Amino acid sequence: MSHKRVHIFVKGRVQGVYFRQGMKDVAEKKNVTGWVRNLQDKRVEAILEGQNSDVNSVIEWSHVGPANAIVDNVEIINENYKGEFSKFEILI
Repeated sequence: MSHKRVHIFVKGRVQGVYFRQGMKDVAEKKNVTGWVRNLQDKRVEAILEGQNSDVNSVIEWSHVGPANAIVDNVEIINENYKGEFSKFEILI
């Protein structure tokens, strides 16, 4: 079982549409840890850690998001897996 960590930035209509809560729900179902937050420039930022296939599932979800989201771009930065999180949380 191989693990991975990614840092992602999601651009589009992704604030005010329950994007963070939706990502948290998907991440928890897939046993992915990390965090998600809104940025001042209207993007959403997240760090995801977990098994490769589980993290990939959350990334795939982020390309679509919840019903009212319009995702224009998802920037994915691969990082070294650290295993530093015990859960997935929404940062304010």
